[in-house]
Amino acid sequence: MIRIALLSGLGHTIVVVLGLLIYVLGTRINHQRRHPSAALGWVLGMVTLPYLTLPLFLLFGVRKFARPGRRHHWQAPPPQLPGPPWAAQLLAGMEVAPAVRNRRIVLHQGGAEALAGLLATIDAAQHQLDVGTYVFAHDDVGRQVARALLQAVRRGVAVRLLVDAVGSLTTPWGLLRGLAREGVQVRRFMPLLHNPLRGHSNLRNHRKLVVADGARLWSGGRNLACEYFLDRPGRPAWVDLSFEIHGPLAQHAHIQFGTDWRISQGRTLRRMRRAPHMPLLAGPPHGALAQWIASGPDHADDTVHALLMAGAFHARTRIVAVTPYFVPDDALLDAWCLACRRGVQVSVLVPARSNHRLADIARERALRQLVAAGARVWLSPAMLHAKAVLIDDDLALAGSVNLDARSLFLNYEAMTAFYGPDEVRWLSEWCAALVTQARPHDGHAPSLARDLVEGVVRALGFQL
Repeated sequence: MIRIALLSGLGHTIVVVLGLLIYVLGTRINHQRRHPSAALGWVLGMVTLPYLTLPLFLLFGVRKFARPGRRHHWQAPPPQLPGPPWAAQLLAGMEVAPAVRNRRIVLHQGGAEALAGLLATIDAAQHQLDVGTYVFAHDDVGRQVARALLQAVRRGVAVRLLVDAVGSLTTPWGLLRGLAREGVQVRRFMPLLHNPLRGHSNLRNHRKLVVADGARLWSGGRNLACEYFLDRPGRPAWVDLSFEIHGPLAQHAHIQFGTDWRISQGRTLRRMRRAPHMPLLAGPPHGALAQWIASGPDHADDTVHALLMAGAFHARTRIVAVTPYFVPDDALLDAWCLACRRGVQVSVLVPARSNHRLADIARERALRQLVAAGARVWLSPAMLHAKAVLIDDDLALAGSVNLDARSLFLNYEAMTAFYGPDEVRWLSEWCAALVTQARPHDGHAPSLARDLVEGVVRALGFQL
């Protein structure tokens, strides 16, 4: 019995050491930078429950594919970088393609306009159409988009549809197979079973984009489902944000989609290291300035998080944020609190109750901390799914990034930076109109039981 116990203890120790070794190798060698609480959680799990934690780490533990070092070689940008100097210099240092001037930018007032713009973008394609989405629902909007894709195929357009396997988990196989039979190239991004990139099932593609011929882009925060566009009996459409851009920025989104498409085949960036030379297409001399900013495992840097952090310290007058889920990491939260204390007006608009109850619980500590620092927090009566950030009067961001750890550090995401005065003013007025319908967050201290629940949910939420 003693020998069996010693053998069992020795075997357990070997498993623990093996788990820690795999964690260190997978994290350090592959440059998987982690928040201290996430690192501590994995290490404690390896020590206390190695038989459960080790398989979970192998399935979900990888956060980055790209390693530091040049990946894309953009032709020389203009000597005078557009936009706020601090933002332009930071993004250039993270190898983000410079802002370009576009012929036309349209920000959508509501769901009906957004749906019309989406279908018009699909109908405009003559040669190549790329469609990427997190959710592709089997409802009225999904069927309208499916019909538009089939019409594009029939007029000779090469159509590629990329849907996230988890986001579109409830999408009937018959719908996607039917599209494939008719000529649409369909791929599911990182399926849970038979994943070509094993061990990366926790990295989801949350980008939303439709690109026609590399010249016309539809993007934003809307998934391809009814709740993002249309009212239904007793179920009003969610408040969301999307836009269309005609011009060179669509080429950058097209390149991004091509990378996502190859990753869905199981090809990591290490196998795509030598990217072709990518020329910057010229737009009209006085066109609207916009910049494609992607973030995720395919980028060595957490680009959007870095931009928000830098913005917190460079903002002079205001930071306005609209997001459905507000669970930022401690660094970003502290940076915004410091911005409040040096006189910057920080305003955060979230739904009074979102579609994820745990996210609502996890956000409360951060919201109270902001209120205590002097920020204004507003609760929208409607379900708010839009994602936007304004910094002063010269930079506005809109796209797919929620202000939570999953979007900022795990998901494949994309934001568009707008530098033109018309677009920044439009987004500022749009945010102000939402605030008029919202009520302020009181910031009252919770009960002890509530405080404990919030702490547990927030801690677990960061790991997941």
